[in-house]
Amino acid sequence: MRKHSMFKKFLVSVLAGAILALSLAACGSVYTSTETELSYDEAETELSSLLSKVDVSAVEDPVLDIYTDEVSEADALADISTFPITVQGNGQINLEIAGATEMTDTSSPDNWLNEVAEDFNRQGNTVNGKTVSITVRQMTSGEVVTYMRAGAYEPDIYIPSAYPWALMLDASGIDTVKLTDRLVGNTAGILMRDDVYETFIEKYGEATLANLITAAIAGDVVFAYPNPYTSTTGLNGIGAILYSFDPDNPLSEKAVSELRSYQESAPPVAYTTAVLRNQAAKGVINTMLMEEQAYINTPSLSDYTYIPFGVRHDHPVYTFDYCTEEEQEAAQLFVDYCLQPENQELATQKGFNRHNDYVSQDPGFTGADWIAAQQIWKENKSGGRPIVAVFVADTSYSMDGEPINALKSALVNTSPYIQESNYVGLVSYNTDVTVNLPIAQFDASQRAYFSGEVKNLTPNGNTATYDAVLVGMDMLTQKAKEIGDAKLMLFLLTDGQQNRGYSLDRITPIVEGLSIPVYTVAYNYSDNGELEELSGVNEAAFLNADSDDIVNLLRNLFNAEM
Repeated sequence: MRKHSMFKKFLVSVLAGAILALSLAACGSVYTSTETELSYDEAETELSSLLSKVDVSAVEDPVLDIYTDEVSEADALADISTFPITVQGNGQINLEIAGATEMTDTSSPDNWLNEVAEDFNRQGNTVNGKTVSITVRQMTSGEVVTYMRAGAYEPDIYIPSAYPWALMLDASGIDTVKLTDRLVGNTAGILMRDDVYETFIEKYGEATLANLITAAIAGDVVFAYPNPYTSTTGLNGIGAILYSFDPDNPLSEKAVSELRSYQESAPPVAYTTAVLRNQAAKGVINTMLMEEQAYINTPSLSDYTYIPFGVRHDHPVYTFDYCTEEEQEAAQLFVDYCLQPENQELATQKGFNRHNDYVSQDPGFTGADWIAAQQIWKENKSGGRPIVAVFVADTSYSMDGEPINALKSALVNTSPYIQESNYVGLVSYNTDVTVNLPIAQFDASQRAYFSGEVKNLTPNGNTATYDAVLVGMDMLTQKAKEIGDAKLMLFLLTDGQQNRGYSLDRITPIVEGLSIPVYTVAYNYSDNGELEELSGVNEAAFLNADSDDIVNLLRNLFNAEM
């Protein structure tokens, strides 16, 4: 009996092992632990293994959209209502302010302008016997310029973080009327972790942006900055970086060449300041550019040293020549109210009005020069490496109706922001995965096919999200072999959670091993943290968008990354 019992136990263990082996074989994989770190070659092998179990089809005759050139800049913008009103006025003369986000948030300490505007509205101020009130709309300084240049928005008052944006408006034929050089004081600065700062000073002597770039190229610091199309700090940084390369002519070919060389090894631009903070917390970067008010109000950055750079961020105030005399008088009345001592003290409490002795380091740019600096950065941000991207679109049944219409509109209307020198492909998925468009250079022909296939997307079936991500990854790695050293990225657009095919845990080691960033755009989405986790694997952006503002989010993401 004892021998028989031992034999039964042995047989059970053999059968269990066989079942386990068959289970692994069914998954087509040799790597099973989600903790396994794979090399690039191992990740490629694992990718190939997993893909053998994924149903993939291809569109044989892609749809050609012959009307793609009809998308205007204004059409590529979401409705202005996607930017929230944070204070609503109801006076006979009601002025709408487009205000920088660091002072127009709904919560403290980034709500200084809101508090002052609400107090002003309670005062009963008048001009020519008419009551005056203020409405506040929260917009980044760069977004205001984008909308105004496109003719899609006309605020009564504009309060950017710094004056270069107003110069850009003037250069675009929108005449500004300056009411004050400074509403509340602020600076942009270099943030360097304390231990890195000490080593940096020993080697380079002074913490200037020129020395910082030298140190970054040498690998002594890991440095990142925000998007110069939306962020004043990012725009300020690009101007200062170009100036450091060639003080005599910051827009010269020498400066452009140096920028391209630096960007070869630079981390990707941070989509938001929050991304910068997260990268710093994870130890991905140790040096960044940030406004002082944000730094002061971020306790997690207490072990960083702050050094001002570039032009000051003093929040100048502008109205416009299309405003009436009464409106301009009312605007000046509000500016004078903001400058009262008690309101300035409130601003100081919220992190403004520091480093008052700092003098702007102006690169001497005109408005046209600032616009050119943005374009120079966009054309050279990949360091001369070709950018190869695959868009992965969720077409499961839950996308039917408004979600799929919003996705189509967003991709078609924002595709003009993708440079023609880039390479783009399109994948869609529901229960199975479809390659709608193989990767090719995004010239007029590929753009037309891309638009046609996007417009042809139809929802149905389940949600095999991570199967589709694997297909996109495979397309990217194969294209990289064909064109050489490339900057690879994948954009995933979805409204739901995976319910078919591989799980996130199953594909994470592959994504990490291939080092391909996955930018996720989620809207009408029940958050379970998976998309943020996927984007976090290789430090890409996660965008939690509703169907209205996804157009703006994608446009800014493409400006930053494509």
